[in-house]
Amino acid sequence: MATNIQLVDLLQQLEAQLQHHELWQQTMPSAEALQSTEPFAIDTLHPHEWLQWIFIARMRVLVESNQPLPRGFSIEPYFAEAWKQELHYGELLETIRTIDELCK
Repeated sequence: MATNIQLVDLLQQLEAQLQHHELWQQTMPSAEALQSTEPFAIDTLHPHEWLQWIFIARMRVLVESNQPLPRGFSIEPYFAEAWKQELHYGELLETIRTIDELCK
């Protein structure tokens, strides 16, 4: 249960950071874009869109419905590469890294 509480806090922090960097969107991408089968929906979504519309949304559903959380994932390397030119995204990467560690 403590993990769930920590995860909720981290997801809220991640959302706030995306908003701070003006990456949080009000309009959902198309259904087709969200149904991509590629890792991180790399063929249809920008990295921040995947975080908002797939990762954060799905993790919140799992927590709210008391479902088991996925374990053993590591998404930070993808974002570190995708945002390597965005030096001001350091706190986003740190939050993502913390989520990775929490869900080991």
